[in-house]
Amino acid sequence: MRVALALSALVAISGCEMAQQAADDVTRGQAKRAVNGVVAERFPGVNAAPVTDCIIEEATAQEILQIAASYTTGATGEVTQMVLQIAQRPAAATCMALNGAALLKT
Repeated sequence: MRVALALSALVAISGCEMAQQAADDVTRGQAKRAVNGVVAERFPGVNAAPVTDCIIEEATAQEILQIAASYTTGATGEVTQMVLQIAQRPAAATCMALNGAALLKT
């Protein structure tokens, strides 16, 4: 009986974790599309995908939520500024420098 309860609890926890991961993936996807739009607009001629990846990796969870929310309404000046500020963080700048060859459009 204890084993059955333990297994049931484990399945429930796993289900919650899977649902949370799915929600996180959707949010990150929306944030990536929003950041891609900002990068494409601000830096024409640059391959937005690697820049976007660097920015998303350095954004906090709260920033990702704010950026993702802008995906449906369009990036406001505040969101654009946030994206540009994240891009200037040392780790984001390093990431973009390391991916320098990928930044040029092909």
